[in-house]
Amino acid sequence: MQQKMKTKRAAAKRFKVTGTGKLMRNKAYKRHILTKKSTKRKRNLRHAGLVDVTNVKAMKSILPYA
Repeated sequence: MQQKMKTKRAAAKRFKVTGTGKLMRNKAYKRHILTKKSTKRKRNLRHAGLVDVTNVKAMKSILPYA
């Protein structure tokens, strides 16, 4: 009997799949040391970004049902 593939739970909490199948991610560098960063820079970090095409294959393997 074939086993089900397990989803890496850490990845499942960090990535969402868009309607077209692309992967969304949150941006880094917004946890601490925010006083020296400009308001514009912090504002741009709020918006989610797409996972780069070079990493999509690896992400799809750890998120088999995404």
